[in-house]
Amino acid sequence: MILQFGAGNFLRGFAELIVHQLNLKLNPGPGKIVVIQSTGKDRANAINASTGKYHVAIQGLEQGKVIDETIEVASISHALHAGSQWAEIVEAGRHPDLKLILSNTTEAGLTLDPADITFTGRAPVSFPAKLLGVLIERKQANQPAPWIVPCELIESNADRLRDLVLEQAILWNTPDDLIAWIKHECRWVNTLVDRIVAGRPTKHPLLESDPLLISAEPFCLWAVETKDANFPLAQHPKVVTVSDITPYTLRKVRILNGAHSALVSHAMEVSGVKTVRDCVEHQKIGPWVEKLLFEEIVPVLEGRCDDPKGFACETLDRFRNPFLDHQLSAIALNHESKVAVRLQPTLEEFRQRFGKEPPLLSELLGPRRVIG
Repeated sequence: MILQFGAGNFLRGFAELIVHQLNLKLNPGPGKIVVIQSTGKDRANAINASTGKYHVAIQGLEQGKVIDETIEVASISHALHAGSQWAEIVEAGRHPDLKLILSNTTEAGLTLDPADITFTGRAPVSFPAKLLGVLIERKQANQPAPWIVPCELIESNADRLRDLVLEQAILWNTPDDLIAWIKHECRWVNTLVDRIVAGRPTKHPLLESDPLLISAEPFCLWAVETKDANFPLAQHPKVVTVSDITPYTLRKVRILNGAHSALVSHAMEVSGVKTVRDCVEHQKIGPWVEKLLFEEIVPVLEGRCDDPKGFACETLDRFRNPFLDHQLSAIALNHESKVAVRLQPTLEEFRQRFGKEPPLLSELLGPRRVIG
């Protein structure tokens, strides 16, 4: 059994699909997923209305070959709303079969909230406080410590989440033995996730019948910082267990995600430009993002990760995927916090490494301009 904080499209086209495939392959597999939605109830209601089943259209280019296949995913048990179903969430957290806790609350989700200064027994506001509430209940029920596997796109995401949970635990005057259990027995696993999940396709035979239908590219990588053979997802071919994911994280966040956020800042207001593909095919924006990648982002990464130039070339090919309409408006969610992680460090490191300003990044992160 898996508990998942976050009901967005990405995990449904990534983690849920991987768990579904492992459940088909292994006996026993990782088990079913209980999805928790914190903001609103719409997705939780839609998941429950479909009894947890939906389709993922895998579409794109893979080694020059066109991939166009649709998979029905059945790894979700049901969904819960944190605000109104906290008791059910706590009950799921105490379940003996729970092995894994996943999350994707975006970069903005890894913060504490002053409203959580005391534990009231109701649903806390912040995600780290919600997770702490579940872990406290699990420990008090004498259940084994779970794997905690965040998918948020920040470096050392599990370390960051663990530190926030421990900080919240101190605020709540949590007993020392429980804090030690959270810190040392719960298995906090840093990860890097890499797949473009672009929401609903514009054309597909299941558009009318499946309100949860989403599209995703063939490329998929889940780098997990553990060498423990007992990691519940280790047997999937797209899951890579390594001793250090830092180079994977650095390359992906700075190049692929950095380019995404740069395009949001640079091109959102350009007439006729709605998707990532529109950007790379635009006569002005396409050359601009190539120059940004190869002259300002890649040079900062040389010698720090494997083949950043080759990965940037592959990234541009992924952006050109004719099947995926990856909306800039979707990427723009929590834009400022994403820029702080994806682009600002590259600007600062370019200055330090080369002793001069990177012209495109400097202009991009300054006053915003509009392109004609």
